[in-house]
Amino acid sequence: MAQIVGGGSPVNDAERRVIAHLRDSAPDDWLLLHNIEVPRGDDTFEVDVIVLTGHSLCVIDVKGTRGRIEVAGTRWFPLRREAFGSPVAKLRGNGRALKGLLTQERRELDRVYVDSLVVLTGTDAELVDPAGRDSRHVTDLAGLIGTLSDVSRVRRGHTTDTAPYGTAIIEALNGSVRRSTAPPRFGSWEVEEQLGGDNRVTEYRAINATVPGSETVLLRVYRADPLAEEEPRAAERRLITNAYQALTRIPPHPCVVRARDFFAIDDESRFVLVLDDVHGQALHLHLTASPSTLSTAARLDVVEDMLLGLAHVHANNVIHRALSPACVLVTEEGRAMLTGFDYAKPGPRAHTVANELPNVLDTHYAAPECQAMPERMTAASDVYAAGVIAFQLLTGKLPPITPDAEPASGEAPVEVMDLLRRMRDHATHKRPAAAEVLADLRRARRPRPPEPVPRVAAPQMPAPQHLAVPADPAVPDLAVSDLAASDPRPQDVRPRHAGHPQAPDPRDPGAAGIVTANPGAADPGRPETRGPERHPRDARPQAPARYGDERPEGVPAREPLIDRLRTRFRRITGKQP
Repeated sequence: MAQIVGGGSPVNDAERRVIAHLRDSAPDDWLLLHNIEVPRGDDTFEVDVIVLTGHSLCVIDVKGTRGRIEVAGTRWFPLRREAFGSPVAKLRGNGRALKGLLTQERRELDRVYVDSLVVLTGTDAELVDPAGRDSRHVTDLAGLIGTLSDVSRVRRGHTTDTAPYGTAIIEALNGSVRRSTAPPRFGSWEVEEQLGGDNRVTEYRAINATVPGSETVLLRVYRADPLAEEEPRAAERRLITNAYQALTRIPPHPCVVRARDFFAIDDESRFVLVLDDVHGQALHLHLTASPSTLSTAARLDVVEDMLLGLAHVHANNVIHRALSPACVLVTEEGRAMLTGFDYAKPGPRAHTVANELPNVLDTHYAAPECQAMPERMTAASDVYAAGVIAFQLLTGKLPPITPDAEPASGEAPVEVMDLLRRMRDHATHKRPAAAEVLADLRRARRPRPPEPVPRVAAPQMPAPQHLAVPADPAVPDLAVSDLAASDPRPQDVRPRHAGHPQAPDPRDPGAAGIVTANPGAADPGRPETRGPERHPRDARPQAPARYGDERPEGVPAREPLIDRLRTRFRRITGKQP
């Protein structure tokens, strides 16, 4: 059982678990100090746990991060959380600072090796570090005591026996450090967890201390030198405030992270940027994931949201300038959000922070014209970076240097891959604007109308063959002249319509007739209908009635429209039309 020699109050359950585990399971000769603050110049840094073993002094940072964590460069990419700076790099810097304090107090402590270790307490936590940069300094709770007991971690030139220096170490620590009496607090925001950072900025997850149970936020605490001369201090302040200035120029949008607040500590030694704590993960994790974790349609949704946010940013005269997969968050609902505006350009201004870009720029996503001159970053270079990110997300690999040498597009539509090729054109004036890219992408994703089915010509039926009917010997053959002779009607008069032999022909002008009184008629009380006068052309032979013209007896023929109009004209005016 290790001996606890002092410390403050643990901040969270993860720290309590580590302290209890060491107290109950570590060797009896180990000494334990927890939750202390170590001064460093005009600033202080916090240490979760310090363990004095038989061969080294180890500084421990406790992380409650769960699930898979991928290491890429100097950043950690956890599942369902925003990426943050590697805690290993920051912790090793704190270890070196602590070693400096110890040697200032007691010169002989220079031979004591100060180790650093990050402990992941999540039961399902898994660190994936392809480059092996951080894994040597990371362990889980089960492997903590075994790692601390490993003498091979002591570097050459340092002692492997700390027993002669035990008292001097404790006295130096008591003279240098102080207990942490409460969780760190910035304004009304109380820290729940320190995520990581570097020498310039530290990232925390915090809650509003005045509203118990409130949602968490992300704090980016920038370190500044309040004693610097006016010009360097002004340049430092411009760099620190750049992200907030850029975000305040952008109206709220679901595809752009929101800045809640920005303020300075009283002596301006630190500045705090308060951002939404997005429950999502960096797009970087999806670039190496298997295709089954995110379908092609879902990946296109992410690309569309990224372009939607970028078009909104550009519409408000802001240029991102450092767009990469680490700056795109994918929420649990599958939506994408842009973040990482520390080096953005919020419209025309007299100063610039572009001189800091070479330190943070990922050259894979930098446009060709900006590789050697980051100050030439424009909206077109943002479009280029978005094209590289989209290509990598859809194909699983970075695009070739020459767009014409691209591999097959896989499941992505050909129109989309052509659009990404135009976004990565080496000529800036040929790259479409973000809003144009968004419109073209939506058009390419729109369902195509079904192709018309070709019409098949109907098969040609053979012409009907008329069958010859044998003549009936009982029926004599009649010639046309015989039929005409048997007709009692005058031959120069047109035959009336079938079924109504007395009806006038509707094709003749004035066929309706004129009603006049006829005092010589047999019935003096009955009007007589006088037929229309015949035109000489009416005496020509008439065409036989067509098939279907037969009507039942007593049903008059339907007059054509022109004849009805003529009849109505005569009735109204009494004149011939």
